[in-house]
Amino acid sequence: MSSINAVLDPQVGLLVTSGDNTSTLAFQTNGSNAVVIGSSQTINCTSNTAVLLPVGTEAQKPVSPVNGSIRYNTTYNGLEIYANSTWSYIAGGVYTASYLVVAGGAGGGCGYAGGGGAGGLLANTSTLTKGTVYTITVGAGGTGGPAVTAQNWGSNGSTSSFGTIATSTGGGGGSGYGVAAGYNGGSGGGGVQGGGGGTGISGQGFAGGVGNGSGPNYGGGGGGGANAVGTNGTTTVGGAGGAGTASSITGSSVTYAGGGGGGTYNGGTGGSGGSGGGGAGVSGTGAGNAGTANTGGGGGGSGGNPTYAVGGAGGSGIVILSVPTASFSNSYANATITTSGSNTIVTFTTSGTYTALRLILISRLLE
Repeated sequence: MSSINAVLDPQVGLLVTSGDNTSTLAFQTNGSNAVVIGSSQTINCTSNTAVLLPVGTEAQKPVSPVNGSIRYNTTYNGLEIYANSTWSYIAGGVYTASYLVVAGGAGGGCGYAGGGGAGGLLANTSTLTKGTVYTITVGAGGTGGPAVTAQNWGSNGSTSSFGTIATSTGGGGGSGYGVAAGYNGGSGGGGVQGGGGGTGISGQGFAGGVGNGSGPNYGGGGGGGANAVGTNGTTTVGGAGGAGTASSITGSSVTYAGGGGGGTYNGGTGGSGGSGGGGAGVSGTGAGNAGTANTGGGGGGSGGNPTYAVGGAGGSGIVILSVPTASFSNSYANATITTSGSNTIVTFTTSGTYTALRLILISRLLE
């Protein structure tokens, strides 16, 4: 065995002795093998220690790296290797990401009608499995209650989902002339003519407001929002839509999932839309205002007789992921990519897919 033995000599400090009788090279400390290199150039650390790789920030990467270089990036807290003339991250099996899933808002009703309920909102963190393809569904907003038909209520919004991790429910439609109660959903739709608001789903949204039943202008109830119930209608004013919920997942605070405002008969005042994209209700012959696209806001109720105007459509939903940049795979479909601090923000305004960073075995990299 060829050996290099480093021992502390009290007279001269570090003393190195060596010998050569095999094709194996051993590095020793205090007479014991620490690192052994075999004839096949296999490296074996014989103790319970680890090999310390070069450590540095993103800005400290080598100017002219060569394929096979490996280092620990302190900016993104991950191992990276330079292969095929590009830096790639070496993954373990899972990582944690944040998400916001907002369903489509419901349409407002027709005829001094209730406002549409906001789409259900879910926000949390989840562990993603690397190499898994996650299907993203962005729900459409519901249509407003149509004029001159038997269906005077707004239709419910559609669900949004992030794989099997989170599914939010579309908002409940606002009721219309002759259909007293609002419809259930992520948040409930507003009622009319004394009818109650639809119920919301716990953890996703709130109930719609009650419609006024005594006139003269029969204010429709406001649709529920992700953060508050819709306001009850009064004799002259439509109920306001319930407030939505603010999220800073993108790095800036944005409010989502506000309820639609209730409409009133001629001479009254339509209810305001809830913060977070809720459409306002109207009076007289006006059509209800639509909820804002990609907020999950409910549509506003229309005013006057249902012969004249339709309810406002609900706003479509949205799905947003916040992924540690060190784990971002750059494999997605139909998404917009931005960054916030050390995270990459993946925003879906239409349905698509996201593939978690694929698993790279370090044993394969070192072969």
